[in-house]
Amino acid sequence: MRACKRAVDWRVHVALIFVQLAFGSFTVFGKYVLGYFEPLAVAAIRALGAAPVLFLIGWRITPRLPSRGDLFRLALLGLLGACFNQLLYITGLNYTTATSAAILMPSIPVFAAMLAGLLGIERMAWKKWVGVVFAVTGALIMLGMAGLGLSRTALMGNALVLLNCASFALYLVLQRPLLERLHPMTVLGWAFLFGGLAVLAAGLPSLLSTRFASIPAGAWWGVAYIVLIPTIVNYSINIWAVRRSSPTLVAAYTTLQPVSASALAVLFLQETVGLREVLGFVLIVAGLVRVSTARER
Repeated sequence: MRACKRAVDWRVHVALIFVQLAFGSFTVFGKYVLGYFEPLAVAAIRALGAAPVLFLIGWRITPRLPSRGDLFRLALLGLLGACFNQLLYITGLNYTTATSAAILMPSIPVFAAMLAGLLGIERMAWKKWVGVVFAVTGALIMLGMAGLGLSRTALMGNALVLLNCASFALYLVLQRPLLERLHPMTVLGWAFLFGGLAVLAAGLPSLLSTRFASIPAGAWWGVAYIVLIPTIVNYSINIWAVRRSSPTLVAAYTTLQPVSASALAVLFLQETVGLREVLGFVLIVAGLVRVSTARER
């Protein structure tokens, strides 16, 4: 079959840049919120806030039950993207540092590229692999591997964050076949319904034992931000982008998270940008360009 080049809508790139800016700030907000909430309580609040909203939007667009086979696939997506992803990340962040979590996040495009190729969902041309390697290398240069925590507690947290990355990558890859016949918000709504129920079951005991009266307003604002932006808005944009591009491209954009963190540090903490940050940024951009322009079959 002859290869054909499929152009990616420029709006996809703009939307994914916004997503990574929001996800980059989530690490900081999440670490602050965990000073007042148990990790599973935060996950339960996130599910309670986001799942009903996303499901109602999806039901309004497609007010009928999907087929039995699709319901099974949607439940699997919910477990991977809304349950395992959230529980593993928020629990791992509680045991490791925000820096270590950020260093491990660039593994998402590697997992996504491998899984997409193995499952036959996406043809991985060598040029696309080059783009993934460039983007991941750039992210690791910016973050600096020296910041990775290696204590016993940190290693457990790092392992949970890495499992979260694999779960999210598989979630992105398995969306693609469903998006060929279902609306993106229908897929997202049902996935979050199943995944949100699982998260709520795991986090309800922690949520009920929380002393809400002692939690300051700033922590509540942090929780509200986590529910609205990194969850409802970002998941909606991501699934829209997967339908209009590829799981590997969407995953590759996660390498921009250290760029967003550096930009926030320059704006609000008066930090300076050095040669390492510039080199990392150039490699990330080169990788994203290579992934988005690679020819597909």
